[in-house]
Amino acid sequence: MNIGFKEWALICRELASGRQSIILRKGGIAEGREGFRFQHADFLLFPTLFHEQVSKLKLPPETPLPALAPNEHALTHSVFVEWTRDLTDWAQIQRLAPFHIWTEQVIRERFEYEEKRAVSLAFVRVRRLAQPLIFPDAPKYGGCRSWVNIPELPSPDSGEPVLDHSAHKMAEAAVLAVLDGIGTGQTE
Repeated sequence: MNIGFKEWALICRELASGRQSIILRKGGIAEGREGFRFQHADFLLFPTLFHEQVSKLKLPPETPLPALAPNEHALTHSVFVEWTRDLTDWAQIQRLAPFHIWTEQVIRERFEYEEKRAVSLAFVRVRRLAQPLIFPDAPKYGGCRSWVNIPELPSPDSGEPVLDHSAHKMAEAAVLAVLDGIGTGQTE
């Protein structure tokens, strides 16, 4: 596994804790003509402070940013994408608010970015690596892109899932219920 998925460090923290099991993405400048896709089913979370601001998350303003080493990366979690959906209904996207910590403004900006009004959603299973994968920083890890190739490192031991099977299935059922309009008075 040598694919890293760049995401704000505070979002990585939520995924790593099991408090969040979804990723909503539109893509970055370097995503190419086709735009963003969850093109890898297995990847490593690659925490970044690039563009990150606590004010863009549903967190107290005094929330400290994680301390990331300036000259190296330490990847501690792997991700498996269980399923994805492209969401084009803003009301449906708003109903997902309890399942993530981005502010509505950030999600709306992603939704409205470029002509196609949509975001990509992935429901994921996160595992804590038995040992962190540590490697030096390089210019190729910078920039506005979602996917990065990381150095060939020993294959990580995926370790334990951050949510047990029962809690993971409950989180999935809750997300699917919102997407399908169950309990919201709306149906798709």
